[in-house]
Amino acid sequence: MSLAQQKTLNAILYFVKNTKNCRKTKLFKLLYFLDFIHFKKYGTSVTGYDYIAMPRGPVPIELYEQITNNRMPEEFTKAFSVIEEKDDDDESKGFKIILKAKPDMEWFSPNEHQILEEVAFIFKDSTATEISEITHLKNTPWDRTKNEKGTNKTIDYFLALDDETTLAREEIEERFQLQKDLQKNGRL
Repeated sequence: MSLAQQKTLNAILYFVKNTKNCRKTKLFKLLYFLDFIHFKKYGTSVTGYDYIAMPRGPVPIELYEQITNNRMPEEFTKAFSVIEEKDDDDESKGFKIILKAKPDMEWFSPNEHQILEEVAFIFKDSTATEISEITHLKNTPWDRTKNEKGTNKTIDYFLALDDETTLAREEIEERFQLQKDLQKNGRL
């Protein structure tokens, strides 16, 4: 399993363990915040996922397809199960995640670990609907992608950059390209 997959797996385990009612939709939003906040600060994502602007918010397309088509990596299925729930309560509809393992925080750098903890703390008690409202705010990367390109289009990580970004854009571009190249060559 690649380093990016290890980080993704352990981020999933961490979020499910450390937030309430972490089902598929909430998980997708938590991963989005983890990746986009890390990108804004350090020029790389944690999971390496690409996100698309689906009608209800940002979605890591690879994980979405794996769950939807029941094709998750074997290491993922050993660590957690995703079961479809059918309930009258809107907050409970969808896919519930059942942990079979504990997160291994050794896979994360100190910066990644800090952002993981911050995102979990901020959204610990939030529902998927509440988190969605935040991702849908005006001028967020999801909102800009949806309005400028349309739904089901890839959300550009560079839309996360703003006045609070401390790295130069050129540095971010180099780091992000290196990450993509390493992933493409199976080295990350």
